[in-house]
Amino acid sequence: MTRVSHLLLAAAPLGLLAAYAAPAQVRHDSNAPIDFSAQSIELQDRANRAILTGGVTIRQSTMTLTANRVTVLYTGQITSGSPQASRLDAAGDVTVTRPDQTAKSNFAVYDVKRRVVTMIGNVSLTQGTNRLRGGRLTIDLDTGRAVIDGSGVASSSGSAGGVQQQGGRVSGTFSVPKRD
Repeated sequence: MTRVSHLLLAAAPLGLLAAYAAPAQVRHDSNAPIDFSAQSIELQDRANRAILTGGVTIRQSTMTLTANRVTVLYTGQITSGSPQASRLDAAGDVTVTRPDQTAKSNFAVYDVKRRVVTMIGNVSLTQGTNRLRGGRLTIDLDTGRAVIDGSGVASSSGSAGGVQQQGGRVSGTFSVPKRD
């Protein structure tokens, strides 16, 4: 079976999940300011980044991201007295909560410019009583579309080192409507 076929098979259950929750989905306001709280912050102005550690909570509009550590990359531009964030890299017990769903993973990247959250490593997506698991989840905040697949990333300890792509499967559970 080709990779495209695998992706279509993996996306089919998610399509059902998205259709199930369509009335509850709310468009994310990605122009809203990004507020944060953490136990500590390390500013690295020359590198245009801030490292937040210890029970980090990031809020933007109705979306909340929590993690053990978040690196915020910013552009150097100041708007309304605050630096403009361009990317957030989260690690350790990452949870992204939106009004209609909760996603968990080991790592996440929020590309603020593209308005996309990508979560990798032991991913789970819960919407109501429906739950999907996989290796990678991509959420388009403009459209609300979420795609989960079985791929993941693993570090290699071999002589070449680096990062390898690993294949996998998507699994999940859907609830069944009660009969009258």
